[in-house]
Amino acid sequence: MRRKIPSNSALLAFEASARHGSFARAADELALTEGAISRQIARLESFLDVVLFERVGNRVRLTANGARYAVQVREVLNRIERESQYLMGQPLDGASLDIAILPTFATRWLIPRLKRFQDHHPNITVHLTERMEPFVFSESGFDAAIHFENAAWAGMQTHHLLQEVLVPVCHPGLLSGGTTAPLLDTLPRLHRRQNPQAWQDYALENGIALTHSAVGARYDLHAMLIEAAMAGLGVALVPRLYVEAELKQGRLVAPWPEGKTIAKNFCLVVPGPAALSEGPLQVFANWLMKEAKQESRHSPMT
Repeated sequence: MRRKIPSNSALLAFEASARHGSFARAADELALTEGAISRQIARLESFLDVVLFERVGNRVRLTANGARYAVQVREVLNRIERESQYLMGQPLDGASLDIAILPTFATRWLIPRLKRFQDHHPNITVHLTERMEPFVFSESGFDAAIHFENAAWAGMQTHHLLQEVLVPVCHPGLLSGGTTAPLLDTLPRLHRRQNPQAWQDYALENGIALTHSAVGARYDLHAMLIEAAMAGLGVALVPRLYVEAELKQGRLVAPWPEGKTIAKNFCLVVPGPAALSEGPLQVFANWLMKEAKQESRHSPMT
């Protein structure tokens, strides 16, 4: 059955007119005459059987239906433009992958290693997009996700990568009074907004008394917590795998025990078994799991 969709030229004329509030300015943008814009709008209104603009002398103003439709049309046109530019930027003899990923895992772990993948597979381009929460793969446009293990991934295929073991870290300048566990209760503590119970759970696991464990500044991302800790703002409870370099360099110290019972697992999520049967995703997945295995082998957490 033929789709009931207006012509591209009519939608472009409508979106530009709605954005500018003027047929004349829309005509200038699209390199058309004002009369051509007016005719396109008239054809669109006839097609929809809806009045989109009120004509007041030489001026036009969107109706309520027109304003609502303008938002939807603009969103669709912007999406088409983005996807078109994305395809135009693809290598002619290569492939690409779209991966949804936790932002700090991307910046602190994956991106520093991607050069090794690129060197071995220069024909595969990996695009990364931040996703903080699980999502439905259908129509998402993603080939895979790197995320925490979660019941929301039911029906998907998951492959274990690494364990997220949290450890308190701070700037060495905060420890002038000593490095023993009791000192932890005297220092300002920093929190990740999505895990407000982390400090309380950590204290229970390690038998450390914390007064008012929930008090302290809150941040959305582990990356923010790490920067705050390096700035001397307090003690941050963060995945050790994110701060290995800073610990080796002495920019951060971790004199307290790890919080192993509050650990979570990172995993690679793909829509189903067929997704890894062949092609660039299989190549990337094999490389990723190999990198994770090497990390686990050399990590002091294990």
